[in-house]
Amino acid sequence: MSEHARFTHMKDGTEQDWAIIAADFALYARQLPGRILTHLQLLGGDFGGFPVDRLTHSLQTATRAYRDGRDEEYVVCALLHDIGDTLASYNHPDIAAAILKPFVSPENHWMVEKHGIFQGYYFFHHLGMDRHLREQFQDHPQYRQTIEFCAKYDASAFDPAYEHLPLEFFEPMLKRVFAEPRQTIYRPATDALQTV
Repeated sequence: MSEHARFTHMKDGTEQDWAIIAADFALYARQLPGRILTHLQLLGGDFGGFPVDRLTHSLQTATRAYRDGRDEEYVVCALLHDIGDTLASYNHPDIAAAILKPFVSPENHWMVEKHGIFQGYYFFHHLGMDRHLREQFQDHPQYRQTIEFCAKYDASAFDPAYEHLPLEFFEPMLKRVFAEPRQTIYRPATDALQTV
């Protein structure tokens, strides 16, 4: 945008300033799927010692969920579940969960947010950690869903011979899931921008 707000401190912002910012935000927000796809590509070539790179792992996870008949939202969650690996070495699920939160159901959000703990069942004991850490959530409604996500799609997605779908295949799904936030503190602003 060529216009800029004129304030130097937010307390001095005017309705006109915020109209400029809101218009720019609307354009930028619509480009979110493209930025997510660009960031996913950063996972390519990063093996981290695994049999496949992180992008391949993400594509295999999403492909397995798609081929198993999961809905688009679930498949997009599977695609993005490890997107935080590049920036959050010690809490990557939190990054994916934060990106997805405005756009997905609370159930799928919880699954992505907790998948790291649940995935630990397969390897924590090899690192001197408690593989049963997920048991703290055994009474949570998404406990079984998250176990299933890890067992069927995430833990099995390290096969160099598995023929996964390309990133381009998932792009339309990602655009649809990220087309409209379901929950956000900016809801009134988002609604107003759609009438502009």
